[in-house]
Amino acid sequence: MFVVAFGTNVPTPLLLIYRDELGLSSNALTGAFGVYAAGLVPALLLAGPVSDRVGRRPVVLPFVVLSAVTSLLFLGAGSSVLLLFACRFLQGAVSGVVFSVGTAWLGELVGDPGRSARWTTAALGGGWAIGPLTSGLLAQFAPAPTVLPYLVHVALMLVGLALLPVVPETLAAADRRAGPLIHLGVPDGARLPFTLVVLPVAVGVFTFPSTAVTVLPLLMIPSMPQIAVAVTGVVAGVTLLTGVLAQPIGRRLGAVRGGPAGLATGAAGLGLSLVGVGLDAWPLLLPVALLLGVGYGLCLAAGLTMVATLASPTARGALTGTFYACAYLGFGAPLLLSVLGGADGFVLPLAELTVVVAVVAAALSLPAARRLVTPG
Repeated sequence: MFVVAFGTNVPTPLLLIYRDELGLSSNALTGAFGVYAAGLVPALLLAGPVSDRVGRRPVVLPFVVLSAVTSLLFLGAGSSVLLLFACRFLQGAVSGVVFSVGTAWLGELVGDPGRSARWTTAALGGGWAIGPLTSGLLAQFAPAPTVLPYLVHVALMLVGLALLPVVPETLAAADRRAGPLIHLGVPDGARLPFTLVVLPVAVGVFTFPSTAVTVLPLLMIPSMPQIAVAVTGVVAGVTLLTGVLAQPIGRRLGAVRGGPAGLATGAAGLGLSLVGVGLDAWPLLLPVALLLGVGYGLCLAAGLTMVATLASPTARGALTGTFYACAYLGFGAPLLLSVLGGADGFVLPLAELTVVVAVVAAALSLPAARRLVTPG
């Protein structure tokens, strides 16, 4: 899970290079980032139910291989818009399978829902953070900026593939269920809490980092001459690594309070980013990244813990996939902000997003919302 997550964010800081080399508009740039979700969401919805039928390993292994193959295909993306979009789509499909089924697999290996959620967040968050940090620094200061970062990922994938065979299959044949290929896995009694509480927390998960690594660098490019790619990589790394380091906070808060707290912290980060844009002060991106990282980490851990609590044992893979599908809707936030802003830019829609997130955080903090997801 770590090495696949590493690979999914290798292209993130490189998008600024692709923008210049391929002449991409803001809409095309955010679209190249968001097409990842187009490959990911259907994979999420299909992979979980399939793994509930045939086991975890047979589903995960071929897509781990595809992750390495996709990084090799990226070597030609610097000269082809079509290949860039196709590779991002493939990365989405890989992520949809490995993250959803891998989360269920790890959860079954660990046993405890809270601990497995923290381990999953650490594995994914560590990969998501170190990937763009590495690629951003290599692209800014090393040769072959659109080649070398992908070769580093392929080397890591070879290590992951060597270790994967020792991980035991956790879903016994007797526990495998035959059912529809599209199965959301939401138990009848959990539909209301999932829709009203888990869903908005899930959407917040990737709204924060995707905004941090696409919208904010685009707004700040004029004040970051010669260092924009490196700064973008650092912002991505700090945001996503902070999400991992925020896990002790999430453990103390618990899932019921952690979700609203994550959304509120993310709203604070978005608000501070508006101050940075207004002052044309790119160093404010660092505290913004810290706030958005805490928001992302709290939302991810709280959401995974609630999903593990709500899921039935025979549909854990399906419900985990559904959660991630909802979470990755946040990858569409930069494109939505770009479209809504149009020629006027990102500032007004970013302010509107800040208000919406703050209002949702306040609503989920109400006792009635908390009771919906309180066990027992």
